[in-house]
Formats: sequence, structure tokens, C-alpha cells
Amino acid sequence: MTRSELAWELADLFSDLPIEDINEMLAKNVPFETLEFFNAYGEQFGKSEGISGHTQLRLPNLLLLGYILRVLEERLIAPETSDH
Repeated sequence: MTRSELAWELADLFSDLPIEDINEMLAKNVPFETLEFFNAYGEQFGKSEGISGHTQLRLPNLLLLGYILRVLEERLIAPETSDH
């Protein structure tokens, strides 16, 4: 599976999950400090770039999705590289 395919699968999965399941997944996989950072950074970045409204409110979610995708990639790649 390519990284692009993985990203699309993750996005599809998130769109189908109830909010309770998403919150549980976040609690198990993302440190609270990281969530706070994405919220603060997304707000600051949006303001500095003139982004507002719904788009600015979604910036932390986009950052978080990228983070989760990267964590997933590392978890999937790590077993392959440790066998060699």
C-alpha cells in the first residue's frame, strides 16, 4: 500500500467513525500536549495567514490527521525494517 492509499484509507475510516470512537482513538494514540499544540498552532497559523471561519476551525484537525497518518506509517514500516 502506498502512502497516498494509506492516507485515503485513513480519511475514509475517520469519516465513518462515530465521534466517541474518534475520541477514544485519540486518547490512546496522541499525547494531550500534542492535541493542545495543534489547537494553539492551528489558531495562530490561521490568524497569521488570514484564514478564518470554518477553515480556521478545521486547521487543528488537519494537523492532527497528518500526525496520526505519520504515526501509522511509522508503525507499519517499523516491523519491515527491524527484520533486516
